[in-house]
Amino acid sequence: MSAYPAALYFAAQARHNAWANHRLLTACAQLSQAEFEATRISFFPSVKATLNHILIIDRFYVDAMEGGTLGHAAFADHEPCATLAELRREQAALDSRLIAWCEALDDLGHIVEVHRGPRIQRERADRLLLHLFGHDIHHRGQVHAMLSGTSVKPPQLDEFFSVGEAPLRAAEFAELGWTERDIWPDQA
Repeated sequence: MSAYPAALYFAAQARHNAWANHRLLTACAQLSQAEFEATRISFFPSVKATLNHILIIDRFYVDAMEGGTLGHAAFADHEPCATLAELRREQAALDSRLIAWCEALDDLGHIVEVHRGPRIQRERADRLLLHLFGHDIHHRGQVHAMLSGTSVKPPQLDEFFSVGEAPLRAAEFAELGWTERDIWPDQA
């Protein structure tokens, strides 16, 4: 079996991130609009605010990785998506862009220019991706906890892409348009 190249690891992480977003947003789709907007205890005061924060930060970093200059304009609207349906579409589109970027990544040391108002932060791609994935995990965990205070059962978000559990995720992968080969091109 061949060694797994580091760049493929980040592509797998991007797909895992999208899969976790898909699972969480599918569960959140069971909430009424009132429950989606209800004040809850967390860093951001609602499921809506927290999911919009994930979206905004993903926009900020994905734009930078793609060579864009969106910068702080990404933060102009703190809740750009009023409904979960809108948020699901926007997040899925961003997840697809992140996956594509990671799959095209051939230099983990590639320097990404992150526009931060009056300055440009220059950061290695691998470090930026680790930060972005950690950020998303952190805030998805907050939404997971908030769901515990609703009638919606929080989904399992700490799954991994083990070979033995492929049948358990097949339906979700089909919804996402993926196969196991998309994650592990040299092993499926």
